[in-house]
Amino acid sequence: MKKTEVYILSGFLGSGKTTLLKELLLHEKAEGRKVAVLMNEFGDISIDSNEVDEDIPLKELLGGCVCCTIQDKLEGQLQSLLIEEKPDVIYLETTGAAHPVETMDSILSPYFADRLCMKGIITVVDGKLWLDRKKMSPSVQQLLIEQVRHGNMLLINKQDQLTEEEKARITFELQSINPQAFTLLTSYSKLPFQRLKGMVMQFANDTVKTTIQTLQLSSFVYPFQHTISAEKFEAFLKELPDTIYRIKGYIQFHQNKYPDLFQYSYGMPLMMREDMKMPLNLVFIGEDVNWKEMKDKLDML
Repeated sequence: MKKTEVYILSGFLGSGKTTLLKELLLHEKAEGRKVAVLMNEFGDISIDSNEVDEDIPLKELLGGCVCCTIQDKLEGQLQSLLIEEKPDVIYLETTGAAHPVETMDSILSPYFADRLCMKGIITVVDGKLWLDRKKMSPSVQQLLIEQVRHGNMLLINKQDQLTEEEKARITFELQSINPQAFTLLTSYSKLPFQRLKGMVMQFANDTVKTTIQTLQLSSFVYPFQHTISAEKFEAFLKELPDTIYRIKGYIQFHQNKYPDLFQYSYGMPLMMREDMKMPLNLVFIGEDVNWKEMKDKLDML
């Protein structure tokens, strides 16, 4: 089954995400690929949706942030796009306050995670804002760092407003936070499209398919083919590394007629019995995880 590629566009308010989205859509259209867009905005009225051409399927997520308050809306809109449009690629433009880990967690629903191929997180950094970040609240400063730390590609945007010394300083600081990401200086979010696609895809594939030691956020979907032992699953959880941030999905134990909804967040598991058949998919999100080793352990359950 062909999977739909997903790219997350991350970055703080006003950094240039919508400008980047417009650039990406032009290039995708030129290549003849079917594209869909998910656009998340805090307010109840969309501001940027008119920037997307009418012939491109667009779902708007208003009145909150996909990484916290409107996860259920994202799931519904995403499933609608997959069923109705069957796109080759989906671009999700997040709000400026979205955390990359929470956003990926929202996207990878157990219902259809096996139909998606996460390609990468493109983080747009406003160069001037980065230099002045110390003037902002501690929570905003930490969010900016988290957005940089989890990006597969970092765009230092508005370079035309920076001196050569400032460009060098920002590049050094971002690479110190996330040395595995490809960092590029841009103006108006313009960049070589094929290079971006190649670099992001390469990083995304490496983090999932190999065991190289990086600090790149990655995901793994495990489909169970049968019921499992509750005791063995409990032992499996106790051996999980600290770098597993999220697990969610449905598992069915030998003694139960129906599956359990299982959620795991930063070390805390939660189980809830369902009263109907559900897809037995378990979605993992983490950093620096050997997913092949994880699959082997799950196979033994």
